[in-house]
Amino acid sequence: MSLNWKEIDCVLSELELEGCQIQKALQSAFDVIALRVHGRGASKTVLVSLSPGACRIHETFRAVPKSDKPLRFAEFLNSRITNGWIEEAVQLGDNRIVRLRVRRGEQTGGRYAPEETLAPHGPGGRDFSVRDFRPNPAGEGCPSKEGRPSEEGRPDGGRDPSYNERVDAFYAEQGGGLSLESLREQVRRNWEGKIGRLSASLEKLKAKEGDFASAENLKQYGDIILAGLSRIAPGDRWLEAEDFYRGGRVRIQLEEGLDGPGQAERYYERYRKAKRGLEDVRQEIARGEAELLKLEEAMNALLAETNPLVLQKIMRGAGPAPALPGDRKRPGLSFRRNDWLIIVGRDAAENDALLRRHVKGNDLWLHARDYPGAYVFVKYRSGKTVPLDILLDAGNLAIFYSKGRNNGEGDLFYTPVKYLRRAKDGPKGLVIPTHEKNLRVKTDEGRLRELELCRIEKL
Repeated sequence: MSLNWKEIDCVLSELELEGCQIQKALQSAFDVIALRVHGRGASKTVLVSLSPGACRIHETFRAVPKSDKPLRFAEFLNSRITNGWIEEAVQLGDNRIVRLRVRRGEQTGGRYAPEETLAPHGPGGRDFSVRDFRPNPAGEGCPSKEGRPSEEGRPDGGRDPSYNERVDAFYAEQGGGLSLESLREQVRRNWEGKIGRLSASLEKLKAKEGDFASAENLKQYGDIILAGLSRIAPGDRWLEAEDFYRGGRVRIQLEEGLDGPGQAERYYERYRKAKRGLEDVRQEIARGEAELLKLEEAMNALLAETNPLVLQKIMRGAGPAPALPGDRKRPGLSFRRNDWLIIVGRDAAENDALLRRHVKGNDLWLHARDYPGAYVFVKYRSGKTVPLDILLDAGNLAIFYSKGRNNGEGDLFYTPVKYLRRAKDGPKGLVIPTHEKNLRVKTDEGRLRELELCRIEKL
């Protein structure tokens, strides 16, 4: 819990900061500042913390941990108040705002409000009683200099701890727990968001699985066409025939330029591709469900963490935290087809990012020869050569995501990434290929539709 205004008065009255010189400002975290001051023949460290649920100001008798890198507010304070003299250290009424007036040379400045934006109560609206810091639970009020027991006042000849010592000891023992719940709440919000997005992605994949599951109809249409070849005339676009699978009659669309057996074979081909697509989608669902389980386990591990410093580092990105699956970190579009991964960068920024961080020397690169547009990459599989069907998939994507889309066809060049050289002083993402080969591709609407069903959903 945070200090209330009465406790802050007790802390300040005991600190006697007026007349002390500020030697250095330290910042161990974004919400913690410590001032090293010297006065009356002694040095002390004054801690100011805005940590959630543990906002306070008091002298600390423990080493202040160093930040991994200098933080800007501490650098600002050191440039303004180091070697300055504290002329005033006072709380403004009962508002829990502390004003420090500092003089350095002829200038006076420096105002700090450790809890300027916070309510004057701890969590749940409960005031944090002075009694929590006293060794005698029945004691009231805060100790003054005159009322503090002397070193001879203890039976063991020791000295009773000062009020600041009791405050510091309390937060050293329990202060972490005071902010732990708020940090855990941040963990819940962040990780439940990631889990929710991945769950939505899985729902879309399962909807695609349902679409693929109806592929059996394509095979049945091929059978019906073969049974009704005598009723198909050249140029027909539809076949009306008896549906001997479900009963009644069925109307089947035909493709221009194919004879009867060719029409049936086209439906069988679409059936085979849909079956492969169904396997791909089911593999992607299995991967997604495994990733979802990892995310849930990671969130539960973080929620079980009892050290708030560890959680703070993770929330600020300074510590190790479980990451989302790699497929969903890449820019551009990703497609998984028969265990081959195809990646599309749609503009110069995505092309450049993929080249720099997401592809390697043996990955295959494709690009439309005569039009600006996408870089398409086929990820290398050890011991495997890219099959023609996957090459045609990648070529269709390269034409579709280029300025030549409306032409419906075009020339491509392709080569392994290791044979790409960045153009000197050229625009972002521009490369010059060597050892390239040519591929003429005519876009296939059916192939593009199938690829869309194999697209990896982005989080």
